[in-house]
Amino acid sequence: MIITLEERRDYLVPTIFTLTIFTSASLLFFVQPMFAKMVLPFLGGSSAVWTTAMLFFQSTLILGYLYAHLSVRYLPQRMQVLVHMSVWALALVFLPIAVPQDWSYDPSHSAAWQTLLLFAVGVGMPFAALSATAPLLQAWYARAEGPSANDPYFLYGASNLGSLLSLLAFPFVAEPSFGVEAIGSGWAGLYCVLGIGLLSSGLLMRPVPTKNTKPVATTTSTNGIVSGRQIALWLFLAFLPSSLMLSTTSTIATDVGSFPLVWVIPLALYLLSFVVSFSAAKWPSGQSLEKLFLVFLIYALFLFAGGLTGKLGWLPFVVLIAFFFLTAVLSHRRLYMARPAEQHLTTYYVTMSIGGALGGLFNSIIAPTLFNDVYEGPITLLACAFLLQGAYKHRRDLPDGLVTGLVCAAPVGLALWLGVGNLRPFAMASCLVFFACFWRLRNRPLAVFSAASLIILGGQMVLAPKAILKERSFFGTYAVRDQQDMRVLAHGTTFHGAEKLTDIGHLPDPVTYYYSSGPLAQLVNAPALDGHHSVGIVGLGVGALSCLRKTGQDWHYYEIDPVVDDIARHSGLFDYMPKCGSDIPTHVGDARLILSGQDLKFDLLMIDAYSSDAIPIHLMTTEAVKIYLDRLANDGIIVFHISNRFFDFEPVLARIAHDLDLRSFYQNYSPSPEKVALGAAASQVFVMARNQSRLDDVLATGAWEAVQADTGAAWTDDYSNLLSALR
Repeated sequence: MIITLEERRDYLVPTIFTLTIFTSASLLFFVQPMFAKMVLPFLGGSSAVWTTAMLFFQSTLILGYLYAHLSVRYLPQRMQVLVHMSVWALALVFLPIAVPQDWSYDPSHSAAWQTLLLFAVGVGMPFAALSATAPLLQAWYARAEGPSANDPYFLYGASNLGSLLSLLAFPFVAEPSFGVEAIGSGWAGLYCVLGIGLLSSGLLMRPVPTKNTKPVATTTSTNGIVSGRQIALWLFLAFLPSSLMLSTTSTIATDVGSFPLVWVIPLALYLLSFVVSFSAAKWPSGQSLEKLFLVFLIYALFLFAGGLTGKLGWLPFVVLIAFFFLTAVLSHRRLYMARPAEQHLTTYYVTMSIGGALGGLFNSIIAPTLFNDVYEGPITLLACAFLLQGAYKHRRDLPDGLVTGLVCAAPVGLALWLGVGNLRPFAMASCLVFFACFWRLRNRPLAVFSAASLIILGGQMVLAPKAILKERSFFGTYAVRDQQDMRVLAHGTTFHGAEKLTDIGHLPDPVTYYYSSGPLAQLVNAPALDGHHSVGIVGLGVGALSCLRKTGQDWHYYEIDPVVDDIARHSGLFDYMPKCGSDIPTHVGDARLILSGQDLKFDLLMIDAYSSDAIPIHLMTTEAVKIYLDRLANDGIIVFHISNRFFDFEPVLARIAHDLDLRSFYQNYSPSPEKVALGAAASQVFVMARNQSRLDDVLATGAWEAVQADTGAAWTDDYSNLLSALR
């Protein structure tokens, strides 16, 4: 059988365009976790770094889509190719991608805006060039007249598939196998190859249409004009999953840890929802999705109404992820069904990108400014209620919804009235009532919304743990609460310090990790450190260790978040710093950067930053330890407090100590039940030093064990693999 030239073209055109857009999208989404990992040594491990980075990427996506829109609308076809190839070539100047050498974080200025500026300088131009490629290629494909040229949205599915695979490749393949420098070089090489695909795709466009194609069925008005109502719908459907993705990411990162894999999971599902929704396949059916969505909505309401108060277990984790994915699929499927004709393709994508960026703006800038707690999740959840199928049909939707909310909350209200201590069984009973009532209202979104509003607001007021103080900063949300016999400072669900209620107003005794018989107290109290010695502590918390300071010692604290320092010193809620450490200076900013610029020498330098939820990997690399050694007296000791629910850092530090020829020891402290009752907590502590004799004097105070390094690679600023440290 003879294959005609036109038939070959029908095969060649979609192949070239699909491979090019796949490559472009892979590069676009691979660079996000790659550059975020690069900046962690400069900005720390807060989940807000990723949230703000997402705002930058989404905002830059708007610029890229807007450029593509203007290019397609106002430039001739060949000029579009010439201009975009020039943009692609200009981005080569910024390769390989790296953090500018002269950049440093200034704690006196906005961390969010500094993060945005760093991303703009470091990765802005290549990312902008790549972000414009997907809509341009789809518009070019319509002019190249390949198969389905009248409906080129299938390429968007291919684009998101490339994005999804590249996101998964970073934490599972690239990060465990290569350093950041090698990854960046490989990325730059593939970006150069992309130019061939872009040029080939541009040359395949035909100057005038030659085929008679059937118009695609769209929601655009009959006169071909996109209405304001349609644009508002596109904005809402793009905003909702973007905001919910960031809320889900923050919730998980606050409890598990903030690192690329945690960031990638929700973003990968976000992209997968595009792949599913923008495919021409009829699955999954809208009705089946909406029924499943309703079930997860009920449990999500329970969580955000006050049920999510403890550690994030597997069931809440799965529910949050599943609910987010279902919401994203429903939103993006409706976006696909509301797509316009191909002549409005770039307008459609610009609007989508603005909606996604509004989600990032709301979560990264607006919510932290307006709220002292994480309320963006519940707010977005309320908007999700409108995703239920149907429209406003009944005048009684609003009052019916309010009555339904009261009925659903009745079991919990009854338990509160009876003074029952354990509300969880009654809350689960409320979930069953939710299901029955919400199922009855499933086609009345305003009623569902009003019921959900009442449940969430009531739950937040009644079920959520009461806080004496709430503060929010770029680095997290903090709450001071009285729990049992302790006053605690919590970041999410992780304690940053505690004081006995009986000690309030008096000279307090350190508790939890800093209890008198624990390894940290053993080190600070060691006779070898008596007299005029200098102690540096990275990580303030509530300053419990300050009450172990001995007369004549010179202490220094290092804390990245000024809000923590203010709570410890000036809130009037904790007594450690006011009564024991009022004269101890706190150096606010990233400890590694500050230490590298100081000329102090410490006898004991303690890195107390790993029991938290945000893991500052840059404080545990070979380069970081070299900085600590420069700030250490000849016979000084470096201490790492590495208590953590999810990660085991002892092997990581052992490799670094071995490579730097340092002596190292480790203690896994488990207090007796009697000491736990008095306030002690289990802890893991790792020490290293140049001088074995000084270590012998200090370590005689506890059950320390010598450490042997395994054959794994030591972490550096270029290479680290947090997955390998999972317990």
